[in-house]
Amino acid sequence: MIEEILNYCKENNCSDVHISSGSLISFRLNGEIFTLPNSEILTKDEVYGYIKSITSQEQIERYLVDLEIDFAIQVDDVRFRANAYHTIKGPAIVFREIPPFIKKIEELNLPKSVKRFTNFPHGLVLIVGPTGHGKSSTLTALIDIINTTQKKHIITIEDPVEFVHSNKQCIIDQREVGSSAKSFSAALKSALREDPDIILVGEMRDLETIQLALTAAETGHLVFATLHTSSAVNTISRIIDVFPANSQSTVRSMLSSSLKAILSQHLVPGINGNRYPICELMFASNSIKNLIRESNLHQINSIIEISKKAGMITLRDSVKNLFDKGFVSEEVMSEIMANYK
Repeated sequence: MIEEILNYCKENNCSDVHISSGSLISFRLNGEIFTLPNSEILTKDEVYGYIKSITSQEQIERYLVDLEIDFAIQVDDVRFRANAYHTIKGPAIVFREIPPFIKKIEELNLPKSVKRFTNFPHGLVLIVGPTGHGKSSTLTALIDIINTTQKKHIITIEDPVEFVHSNKQCIIDQREVGSSAKSFSAALKSALREDPDIILVGEMRDLETIQLALTAAETGHLVFATLHTSSAVNTISRIIDVFPANSQSTVRSMLSSSLKAILSQHLVPGINGNRYPICELMFASNSIKNLIRESNLHQINSIIEISKKAGMITLRDSVKNLFDKGFVSEEVMSEIMANYK
């Protein structure tokens, strides 16, 4: 039954499947939710049966203890990321389809200057934005560029592994939290002893992981990571604020020396029904490094605004560019302009 539901998702170009106790089976298409035609309200026993049918004994035991679990499954040639959890009505699970082919930066409609991320010899590169707005696809495209053009050892730490890479020019070791690693921080600490050139951290969730990522970036590794933040300034502030007040000065110094770039991306509805990314792109210039070190983060937006020739982009310029190309409506552009003054 699960396979039939996921095949329906694939055949109708949906991005997500929602299966919840006391609800109809639902899908997300172009950002909007609709229910499966002729479906019936699911009982909690039915939903639990679905979850049990696609998880191992270890996974189902962890789900019952933690009340949630992340994992991935393969249906024919398509991989799905899944999160099973509990609600007040009973078990629930959400699937997200992972595209079978790795898209290029151009196919993702991202700024060309994003490709520069792959040429940094070391440092910290952050891809930020809300859940479900393309961060994983961007990271995958960047790793594929490196895999195709350079000879490196890449370690990824993900929860779960979404895109599975094959070795091209690089050796790529992918670790999955829960099945091949106990936690992001434990895997990241171990990675520093595994001779990596590049480390991808699926999400910087806690102080220890952030601290280890900064250390890795400072010690000669190129670190890619994600955060659920909305802008460059918000991202920098979030990282610093995670640390105790008495160590924030040291963290600002570490961040100013290791940070290379931040890409903030948000998907917006296009005229043709597809979704397109609006981006804020910040490269850590000397001016921005000084602002981070001196805790003058409020001035960073002004630097981004005047640094277009250096490849930096504001959200307002990004959505204006999409409008000029005929990808988004004037209504969408006006809404973005109003929200990001």
